Amino acid sequence: MSGGQPETKFGRKGIAVAALLMTASALALLRPAPAFSQETELRGEVSESAILADQQRKARQMRAQGAQNQTPPPASPALDAPAATYQTASPGAVTDDDQAAGATGSIFDQPQANDDPLAANPTPVKPRRPSTAKQRADDAKAKADAKTADKKKTRKKTGDTTDSTATGATAASGDQTDAATADDDGGNRRAVTIDSVDKQKLDPGQERTASIGGQKVKPEDDPFAAPGIKVGTFVFRPTLEQGFTATSNADSSSTGKSAVLSETNLRFSATSDWRENSALITGYGLFRNTVSGEKINDGQGRIEGQLNVDLDNELRAIAKLGYEAAPESASSPDAIAGVNEQPLRQTVDGSLGIEKSVGKMRYALTGSISHDFYGDATLTDGTSISQKDRDNTLYTATLRTGYQISPALTPFAEVETGRRVYDLRLDTDGFERSSTRLGARAGLELDMGEKLSGEFSAGWLREAIDDSRLPAVAGPSIDADLKWSPERGTTIGLTGKTTVETTTTAGESGDVLYSGRLTGERQIRANLTANAALGLDWRHYTGIDGHDRILSAEAGLTWWLNRYAGLTTRVRTEKLTSNLPGRDYVANSIYLGLKVQR
Repeated sequence: MSGGQPETKFGRKGIAVAALLMTASALALLRPAPAFSQETELRGEVSESAILADQQRKARQMRAQGAQNQTPPPASPALDAPAATYQTASPGAVTDDDQAAGATGSIFDQPQANDDPLAANPTPVKPRRPSTAKQRADDAKAKADAKTADKKKTRKKTGDTTDSTATGATAASGDQTDAATADDDGGNRRAVTIDSVDKQKLDPGQERTASIGGQKVKPEDDPFAAPGIKVGTFVFRPTLEQGFTATSNADSSSTGKSAVLSETNLRFSATSDWRENSALITGYGLFRNTVSGEKINDGQGRIEGQLNVDLDNELRAIAKLGYEAAPESASSPDAIAGVNEQPLRQTVDGSLGIEKSVGKMRYALTGSISHDFYGDATLTDGTSISQKDRDNTLYTATLRTGYQISPALTPFAEVETGRRVYDLRLDTDGFERSSTRLGARAGLELDMGEKLSGEFSAGWLREAIDDSRLPAVAGPSIDADLKWSPERGTTIGLTGKTTVETTTTAGESGDVLYSGRLTGERQIRANLTANAALGLDWRHYTGIDGHDRILSAEAGLTWWLNRYAGLTTRVRTEKLTSNLPGRDYVANSIYLGLKVQR
């Protein structure tokens, strides 16, 4: 004691130290703690070695503090005991560095919190990861793996729900007994086992449903259309039709008789599968043989190819080549009476065209060649008659110019010039049959998509024969090729053609044949198709007052059993009326057959 004042527990030196500590604590409160002021954007990142060293230091401090708490201090007199370390009363105050055990003056020291109830069991500080792009990518990958694992567990739980339902029903009484026992023990534990988690009913909103890949498939436009066969870069679609025809006039002539014929019809198409240009090959073959009645044994067919090539400078080339073989019709003006077999007519034709578009103007130049040659006619007595004087070649050139009023309408005008040259300069009767051809037409081209497309034209056509004794074959020219679809599944077609038919009959120049045909097709059901056709032919003879009129009508049905086979039937009637003697006839027929396609 001094001056009547009681002596403090720490002495004078302790009071001075305490005053210094209080001053230091006050200064420390005026600035933020070092740990809380760690901002990587301002101060930069801390090295991994510094973080690891700080963690090891704190771990040693925690172990040392735990050992001191477990070891009781030895008994000693209070006066001899060393001065206790100064403990701050304010939360968050920091003690002096020289009073902290193992103090290193690290910037990671946290302020003491003596009033924190969790201070006795401090949580180890987790090491700070470097803020790098690679670490962020690794974290994202770890999260994705965790989500995948959770999904697998969910699917497994969904699959085990059904099996666990029966097990849960059997063990219901046992679970109730276990729950009662747990309540009697007075514990707070619930009767929950690891397996009971799998027995819980899954939330209906989380149940697995059908795969989203099982979308509704769009139905095909024509489910009974031929799928085709891939042959190289072409899609080949063959069709074979076999059936029987009962007819009242087997050869469509004024002297024809009834018969039952076996008919085999083969058709095919091959469409290219190219990126830019395109090609199309079509063909057919028809063979008829008598089963009973009038003797008929003939065949006819045609094959044709077309190639479309896009050139530079808005140019387009179109090339065609074809071959056709068919016997001379008994109703033809040049048919030979009293023969056992009509001569075979063969035709080889080809064309090459160039199309050019300049703004709204359309230009086309086409050159074509057609060569007809005939076989010999066989008489009933076994002899033959040569038909070589009928062989000829027709060369033509056509120039068309059009103006596109709109994408759907393009009016045009065209001129045609050509030369027909016979292989023999003079026929058997001494007439010079070669001729010069001239023609002009005007028409309209339509392009309204699937609704209406095609073209029609009208003009004048003339062939002047070199022999001055024979008049020129001339007359109006009408051509058309239109398709109209008033509604889905219905197609109406209209075709028209003007043909100059030559002849070697003495004193005659030939005739002009106008052919028109109106067709209709209706898809009644997906596997049932109806078709009908009306035909009108008019033949005008040059140099004589003669004409022929041919009317025809046809109706048929095709019922597809599946995509590859179907039944087909049709009825047909045809009537020819002429002002020339010995040419009238009527032919009625009915057909039933089986059609297969691929």
